[in-house]
Amino acid sequence: MTGGTLASLPTGGIAVVVGASGGIGAALVEALGLSDRFDRVVALSRNTMPELDLLDARTIERAAASLAGAGDLRLVMVATGFLHGAGRPPEKSWSELDPQVLAHAFAVNATGPALLMKHFLPLLPRTGKAVFAALSARVGSIGDNRLGGWYAYRASKAALNQLVRTAAIELRRRRPEALCVALHPGTVNTALSAPFRKPGLALQTPKAAAARLLAVIDGLDAAESGHVFDQNGAVIPW
Repeated sequence: MTGGTLASLPTGGIAVVVGASGGIGAALVEALGLSDRFDRVVALSRNTMPELDLLDARTIERAAASLAGAGDLRLVMVATGFLHGAGRPPEKSWSELDPQVLAHAFAVNATGPALLMKHFLPLLPRTGKAVFAALSARVGSIGDNRLGGWYAYRASKAALNQLVRTAAIELRRRRPEALCVALHPGTVNTALSAPFRKPGLALQTPKAAAARLLAVIDGLDAAESGHVFDQNGAVIPW
């Protein structure tokens, strides 16, 4: 690791954070803004201009188009995710499976990031290190699943990991020095994790999580594209 200074990225260019209104997303925007690596840091969410809503493909396409020709897109961080909502906690049993919840989880956790890949990966520079990184989760690992439950979240994050892997293979052919990776941020003190906190559970602040994620990105090279990494830079099994 190079300490999260992002010294491995060429200076100048643009960094983009999708999901900038969330806890980790906002912390990433702040950290990148304090960095001296970028000419511009772009925060994107449903509340920004341009708007970016993962459930609206048109906003994804328009947001990407607004950056075309604006400079080298060196870093894209996708800090979005859906685990629970509308009074529906993650499933503990197959008896709780609901098609609407499954569809929404896949729309936010897999389809939305896939469309971000479609429109943002072509904007990465053809030379020099550039990174597209999406927040995934350790529970999306099939090999590491020992507890069961959380069907929609596990399956949609596993789908995201496969999308990242597949896109990385194509990206390697088009931009050999660029990376497409998934990152597990650990347990962070945000609204997503709030219902699942237990006494004694170590929680990271969003600021600390953002720093660790950027340090992981800083330490990766093109040969490591297409994998899922935890907040310490260790590879998570499929």
